Amino acid sequence: MKHTYIFLLFVLICTQIAVAQTELKGKVSDFLKFTPIENASVYIKNATTGTISNSDGKFALVVPAGKENDTLVISSIGYKSFKVPINEFDPKEDIYLEEDIASLDEVIIVADPRPETGNGVVLKALDKLASNLPDSSYIQKGFLRHKERNKRQYKWLVESALTVYDSTYASGARKNLKVNVDETRKSYDLRSIDSLYTYAAYLKNATRNSSLKSKNLLRDTIATTSLVKAIKWNDTRINGLNNLLKGKLNLVRNAASKGALFGETILEQHQFLIDTILVDDGRKIYKIEILPGQEYVGLKTKDIYNEGFEARGWMYIYWDNYAIKKIEYELVAASEIQRRRSKSLFDTDVNHKLTISYKEFEDKMYLNYIYYETPKLVNVGERSSNQELRDAVDKEEQFYFTVQEILFTETILESEIVQQALKENDWKGDIFSITPYNEDFWKNYNVLLESEEEEQLIEDLTRQASLFNKQ
Repeated sequence: MKHTYIFLLFVLICTQIAVAQTELKGKVSDFLKFTPIENASVYIKNATTGTISNSDGKFALVVPAGKENDTLVISSIGYKSFKVPINEFDPKEDIYLEEDIASLDEVIIVADPRPETGNGVVLKALDKLASNLPDSSYIQKGFLRHKERNKRQYKWLVESALTVYDSTYASGARKNLKVNVDETRKSYDLRSIDSLYTYAAYLKNATRNSSLKSKNLLRDTIATTSLVKAIKWNDTRINGLNNLLKGKLNLVRNAASKGALFGETILEQHQFLIDTILVDDGRKIYKIEILPGQEYVGLKTKDIYNEGFEARGWMYIYWDNYAIKKIEYELVAASEIQRRRSKSLFDTDVNHKLTISYKEFEDKMYLNYIYYETPKLVNVGERSSNQELRDAVDKEEQFYFTVQEILFTETILESEIVQQALKENDWKGDIFSITPYNEDFWKNYNVLLESEEEEQLIEDLTRQASLFNKQ
């Protein structure tokens, strides 16, 4: 009864807040270059509510009632932060951030000797994960945008509200990290038009017939319902949220897992080089380059050849406590077989592109944003030795660029609310199931703004989906 009362009280408070919430909109740009700043953090000081700017530098932030007199903070690595009382924020004025340069002339006395190499800093950061990541269970509210497109147009778009439960870094992710899809904002799917390769893979798995080839299938002979079933099977296998959050690509959270990319063998597959020292919201932060190690990186994806890569990218680690702020990570085809495969199927060597950023609250680092991009095969096309036949294949229709973005907009730490939500949610992380649109819910929910290019592509997809569904 006590837990039920607390939960109902929380729902009532949220309902009252929703009525009085206000929305701030703005644009963040570089002071000297006048160029938009993407992924700038936009948040309320000393609170867990926040968002980020899109590729145009634009943002929208829903401010809960009672926070109007708090301070809005806009920050980005390498820039001085912008701070203003929320009730004085002027949406008509763009926000310009000035570059900030770190000063290393002061003497810092520490009990432990400071690492002098990039490898040393990264190992120190990994060693301190247990103290820098949350040590008690929590819930995060988030917004997911999942999109797939070929080189010409969007083929699929899903936007959903998520709840993510995590029982701390010390616990394994497989059983102790849960995802629930709360509501769906948009869902347009045109992939059944051209996903014969997926259908062939689905049949191979179902029948164990390895001789099946997608080039022997005719779209007109396959029922759309069967093709959709195959697509959803492949979605769960490749693009499921559980794969992203519980798997190897959640580099920091799952560093203690068996076979983790940032686990015990990290220096066999990666090397790290200190590039410079930057500033983030007044704090010094290492910028460290990620370089290939002596061994290839592999993801060991079931039934998919996901091996033979080299890692490259950047890490940003705070100078004072070695907390990991941001990772930009790419897996590039490196082995001979992977290079041939990637060039033939995807026309690119970059098979996985990942960005993960964190936001600090009460001395702990919580997920702020995840961006994950990977090409996904649709039609194999012609792979014979005949150059003319290969040239005739339309590579723009051969694969999709798949992008998953998750913006974490709120963190809930109150143990009673966390435990009650843990019991009452279904914890179904299926973003592919369509739910009715709930207008009242989305009125006051923080989302990631689309860029102008995305808005146009989404409009085109909406129009195409409407026409396709009428056929």
